[in-house]
Amino acid sequence: MGGGSTAHAASSPRTENDAVSGLTVEHRTDPLGVDAARPRFGWRIRSAARGQSQGAYQILVASSPDKLTAARADVWNSGSVHSSDSVAVRYAGKPLRASTRYHWTVTVWDAEGRTVGTASPSFFETGLMSTDGVAGWDGAQWIGMKGKTPNSPGAPMLRKEESLRTAGSAQNRPQVREARLYVSALGVYEAYVNGHHVTVPQDGSTTMELLAPGWTNYDARVNYMTYDVTDLVTREPDVTLAIVLGNGWYNGRVSEGSTYYSEDGNALAVKAKLLIRYADGTSQTVVTRPDGGWKATDTGPYRADDIYDGQTYDARMELPGWTSHGFDDTAWSDVERVAFEDKYPDSQLLAYPGETARLMSRWDRRPQSITVATGVTGQDGSPNGRGRIVVDAARTVTDPAKAASASVTIGSGDTAVFDLGQNMVGVARYSLRGPAGARVEFRFGEMLNDDSVGADGLEGSVYRANLRSAKATSTYILKGDRHGETHQDSLTFYGFRYVSVTATDTVTITGLTGKVATSAIRETGTVTTNDPDINQLADNIRWGQRGNYLWVPTDCPQRDERLGWTGDTQVFATTGLYNADAGVFLSHFQDTVVDSQAVYGMDKAQFTGVAPGGRYNWPGGGSGWADCGVILPWIVWQMTGDATVVKDNWPAMTRYLDWIRQQTGDTYAGQGSLTGDWLAPQKTSAQLMSDVSYGYAARLMAQMAREIGRTAEGEAYERLFARIKQAFITKYLSTEGGRVTVKSSLGDASPIEPGADPDEKTEDNSQSALLWVLKLGFYETEAQRRTLVGLLADNIGNDAAYKAAHPNSSRVKYAENTLSVGFLGVNVLAPVLTEEGCPDLAYKLLHQDALPSWLYSVRNGATTVWERWNSYSGDAGFGPVSMNSFNHYAYGAIMEWMYAYMAGIARDPDSPGFKHFVLQPHIDPTGRITKVSGSYESPYGEIRSEWAVDDTGRTLVYDAVVPANSEATLRLPAVSADSVREGRTTLAGVDGVRFLGHTDGVASHRLPSGRYHLTARLR
Repeated sequence: MGGGSTAHAASSPRTENDAVSGLTVEHRTDPLGVDAARPRFGWRIRSAARGQSQGAYQILVASSPDKLTAARADVWNSGSVHSSDSVAVRYAGKPLRASTRYHWTVTVWDAEGRTVGTASPSFFETGLMSTDGVAGWDGAQWIGMKGKTPNSPGAPMLRKEESLRTAGSAQNRPQVREARLYVSALGVYEAYVNGHHVTVPQDGSTTMELLAPGWTNYDARVNYMTYDVTDLVTREPDVTLAIVLGNGWYNGRVSEGSTYYSEDGNALAVKAKLLIRYADGTSQTVVTRPDGGWKATDTGPYRADDIYDGQTYDARMELPGWTSHGFDDTAWSDVERVAFEDKYPDSQLLAYPGETARLMSRWDRRPQSITVATGVTGQDGSPNGRGRIVVDAARTVTDPAKAASASVTIGSGDTAVFDLGQNMVGVARYSLRGPAGARVEFRFGEMLNDDSVGADGLEGSVYRANLRSAKATSTYILKGDRHGETHQDSLTFYGFRYVSVTATDTVTITGLTGKVATSAIRETGTVTTNDPDINQLADNIRWGQRGNYLWVPTDCPQRDERLGWTGDTQVFATTGLYNADAGVFLSHFQDTVVDSQAVYGMDKAQFTGVAPGGRYNWPGGGSGWADCGVILPWIVWQMTGDATVVKDNWPAMTRYLDWIRQQTGDTYAGQGSLTGDWLAPQKTSAQLMSDVSYGYAARLMAQMAREIGRTAEGEAYERLFARIKQAFITKYLSTEGGRVTVKSSLGDASPIEPGADPDEKTEDNSQSALLWVLKLGFYETEAQRRTLVGLLADNIGNDAAYKAAHPNSSRVKYAENTLSVGFLGVNVLAPVLTEEGCPDLAYKLLHQDALPSWLYSVRNGATTVWERWNSYSGDAGFGPVSMNSFNHYAYGAIMEWMYAYMAGIARDPDSPGFKHFVLQPHIDPTGRITKVSGSYESPYGEIRSEWAVDDTGRTLVYDAVVPANSEATLRLPAVSADSVREGRTTLAGVDGVRFLGHTDGVASHRLPSGRYHLTARLR
């Protein structure tokens, strides 16, 4: 199977000893389909020597690898540029041609002018270099099956055959040099060339994408993909292009409320161009046209598909050979033009710039157990009256080693429950045998029912009430192949750990694998400790990201929602960028956020709560969610060092801030917030959360303005921040009676939060309010700051004295040292505590397993992060079913602290992209964690920060790696500066290291690049 990639294509051979490596264009390795007129180049330097930095570089771009010399480079020779820049260096050569491969390399010199090295050649390939869907498409049009009624049974299947060009006779047929497929869909597609599924390179092999071309605001933009299909075209004298179309997000209720949504259904369509180039310099194209010999049918096996409900596949209706040459399609329907451009003339057709969603075989999951249920028992003794399943012990497999490959036979009335051991996102690949016409249903869920009131079925059955209206079912109708049948859905996805299987006849399931789909393809960071619970938490967070970074960053992957909630996105973004190479993914989402601003935002200026689409994009206060439009560009810039996302989005961001000012005027209040501190156990005024969000956005705007040279605007935003601060202090910060109080009870909490206690009131000095006041400096004196820190510590500590002093607080019903924040407090909680000198409290919260806490879910068997702190417990059962996801990454934002403070790999806001960064490991004062290993692949290379405390607690062993062409400030706990040593030498005396001081038990040094093995005396 062949294929190419819109993302990471097969890389050129590299050697580990290359001094200059990691070449990227548009932040991708050897990308296809680059549409940028001036693409961004990047590279990394490897060096065992300390203090290695770049003094100059020279980029060469050529039409062929043999021209990559200074004398022969025929596209661009940058000349020697005296700069340390190696991230997002802009192309400045000849205009790039569409559909063209370019080869490039870079030579680097160090600060003394010595040659560091020249990189092995890399390449990038341009896309169609157009946005109108016309230029470069050679007449390709949107086409669909003629006469097909939207939402009628059967997915459209389209095909076309064409002979390859000949020069007089078959013997003189020119050799195919290369072939590219450019394809998009209104809906989602599967593409085939000459009988082979078009795949993309991954992990040294190939894999399938899932639900390409992803989800956008279709009336604003649609993406197309680029594939290298050369090896598929060269096999035969003819070429057959075949497409299956699914509803995807374009034609499902997931898009209710969207401007492109139609209750009667949208016509599905494909636009494609197959470009074939021959060795003699000639070329040939195959394009989608209504008069181009294309044929279509909906009589194939794809009977129904929906993002929420699943897919139905009838194997009896398969059409063998329909994707290959020679298939008889004379009885098929014609195709017709789908007039999408007529309806949305301003919609752009753009190359997809980032990581597609694809199936990642390295994360495949096999069953850990298989349970066969034959009936019900125990209703009389069941607390909820439902009873429990009757288990057939003879067919049940509890040994994970055996369950992974076991076969199980079920008949009508039986249910087989497969436990994959991990809540995941993707599809199930299953193999089975049985009679033709047997209907097998695979129902997906995240949990098993217990005997609690909230259960929706027998104890031991798969719980699905939290899916709400989503049917999430894969239905397969057997064709009766005695050798067995294998299938996996391709036009939908599921969020699941458990699969419940029933059949209308006796069938044998010979295998089932959970196939993981994600856009978080290349993971860049790890944090591990000696504490298995914390490691499980980190693993849960990572799995939540894999599942919810699927084309867009979603809130959840399982129920009838799965939307790009912007509040969830911004809260988790820093964690997401530590964990995975997601800068392009999130920048692309920001484009969608800006599209949604214009389509759904109030006055075409307010950013929205959901993107893309119009579902749940309520008019009204959007603080915390709408601010994603400002916060996300800031985070991407900070983590990647590339300010392009700031420059590109500046007009949209200023439009948003101007709009808030128009709404609230000289009150300097925020726009209001319908969501507030979502799902917080302790309620905070939603208006207060809006006001701090307004201040935060203004402060970030001031920082970004300075970066892109808008000094005057930056000063204006600083003045705006100062006025917001003063207005906040006047309204909320009380010093009456000599006591400092943050009046976070001024106003109601979210008016729309489901499952909230209607009698619970907002409270003064709530955790989230105190955190944001401290984070933004919304106080007047240092004495007030100290008091606020004390109030926060008391709230979190929540001891008997605190409860006695606050008898009406929601905190009374919770344990000591518990958090009480919601979505808008969770990512600032531990960082603010640590910055304010309370790392002990941050660690106590991290280790806490009583409700509410991060480890509460771990103790209750979670393998991903939950939406609610109390989504489930063994004691109380299931949380409010109206909104209860077991795969919801927002609360996983604690991992940002685990990277930056626990492991100690922190960015420097004044030096984005880790050009200069801070190594600041914080030792666990509770003594439970004694060893931490953190790594992060920054834009300059891998950063490592590892620490261990010896058994006596007196000595710290610390290892660090600072990549070449970067430097770090190390802040290491130590009893004295002299006690920080490399071998027998004080660190301050090591060549190239600069001692910065010793304050409050922390020794600070400036480190040049290199590896360090240090010891420090702690007491």
